[in-house]
Amino acid sequence: MGCCLTVGPNEALVVSGACCGSDAKTYVVGGWAWAWWLISDTQRITLEIMTLQPKCEDVETAEGVAITVTGVAQVKVMTDKDLLAVACEQFLGKSVMEIKAVVLQTLEGHLRSILGTLTVEQIYQDRDEFARLVREVAAPDVGRMGIEILSFTIKDVYDKLDYLSSLGKTQTAAVQRDADIGVAEAERDAGIREAECKKEMMDVKFLADTKMADSKRELELQKAAFNQEVNTKKAESQLAYELQAAKEQQKIRLEEIEIEVVQRKKQISIEEKEIDRTEKELIAMVKRPAEAEAYKMQQLAEGQKLKKVLTAQAEAEKIRKIGEAEAISISSVGKAEAERMRLKAEAYQQYGEAAKTALVLEALPKIAGKVAAPLSRTNEIVILSGDGSRVTGEVNRLLAELPVSVNALTGVDLSKMPLLQKITGAQA
Repeated sequence: MGCCLTVGPNEALVVSGACCGSDAKTYVVGGWAWAWWLISDTQRITLEIMTLQPKCEDVETAEGVAITVTGVAQVKVMTDKDLLAVACEQFLGKSVMEIKAVVLQTLEGHLRSILGTLTVEQIYQDRDEFARLVREVAAPDVGRMGIEILSFTIKDVYDKLDYLSSLGKTQTAAVQRDADIGVAEAERDAGIREAECKKEMMDVKFLADTKMADSKRELELQKAAFNQEVNTKKAESQLAYELQAAKEQQKIRLEEIEIEVVQRKKQISIEEKEIDRTEKELIAMVKRPAEAEAYKMQQLAEGQKLKKVLTAQAEAEKIRKIGEAEAISISSVGKAEAERMRLKAEAYQQYGEAAKTALVLEALPKIAGKVAAPLSRTNEIVILSGDGSRVTGEVNRLLAELPVSVNALTGVDLSKMPLLQKITGAQA
C-alpha cells in the first residue's frame, strides 16, 4: 500500500525507490506522485527565488587600487528534469540557508576574480557591463549545480583611500569646463541663427518674385493653348470633309466588287455542272462494269463457302449416326448381360444354400490351382518320416482344416453339408 503526495508550483517532490528493488526516481513540480509505504523515500526541495548579497572587501583592481564591491543576485533551482536531478543530487536534504551559502561563495569567488582584471574607472562608470561579465563567468559553474542566475546587479562600489571621491572632483571640474564651453557655443549659435533669419527673409522675397514671374508665364501659356485649340478645330473640320469623301469612294468600290463576285459565282456554277456531267459519264463507263464484276466474284465465293459448309454438315451427321448405332449396340449388349445376371441371381436365390455351395465347389479347383502353382515348378518332393501312419495323419489333418479355410475365405460352412459330413465321418 502507499499514499498520494502533492506538491505546489514553488517546490519539487522527489520520490526514490519502488517495488521490485527499482532505483528509479520521480521528480514532480506542481503535481502529485505515488509513494509506497516502507519502500519509497520522499524529499522536497524549494524552487523559490533566493536573494544573495555577495560582497568583496578590499579587492585590488588591475591598477592595484583596493575597493569594496557589493552586489545583489537573484537565483533559483532550475525545473528542467535533468538539471533538477543535478540540483537534487547537490542540495537535497540541505536547508535554504545552506544552499544560499554555497551559491554565495561561488559568486563572490567569480566577483573577486573579475575585479582583478578591471580598472576602477571601468567598474565605477560601467556597472552594467561589469555585472554582465560576472553573470557570464559564474553562470556555467552554478548551472552545473542546477542553479540559474536570474539577475545580478552591482549595488555599491567604494574605497577607503578617497580614490573615487578624487575621480568625482575631476569630473566636477570637467563639468564646469563643459558649462563654459556650452555658453560660448550658445552665443555662437545665436549669431548663426540671426544670419539664418536674414537668409530666410531674402528667400521669401525671392519666392514672391518667382511666383509673379510664374503667373505671367501661365498667362502666356493659356493664350497659346487657346490659339492651338482654334487651329485644331479648323484642321479637324478639313480632315472630316476629306474623310467623308474617301468613304463615298469606298462605297462605290464595294459595289463594283459585288458585281464582280456575282459574275464569278455564275462562272463557278457553270463549271460545277460540267464536273457533274463528267462524273456521271465516268460512273456509267467505268464504275458500273467494275461493280458488276465484283458482285459476280462475291456470288462465286459465297457458293464455294456454302458448298464447304454443307459438306462439313453432312460429314458431321454421318459421324453422329455411326456414334448413335454404336451406342445402341453397346446398350443392347449391356441389357442382355444384365438380364443374364438377373436370371442367374434368381436361380441362386431359388436354390439357396445349394447354389452357394455349388459356386464354392466350382471355385475350389481354381483356388487350388492358384495355390499349387508354385509346386508345378517343383521336380521332386521328399517327405522325411519314419512312420507311414504319420503321413496319413498329415493328409487327414489337411482335409479336416479345409472347411475352416473355405469358411474364412467365402463365408460358406462346408461342415454342415451332408456329403462332407459323410466324408469326415468315414475318415474318423
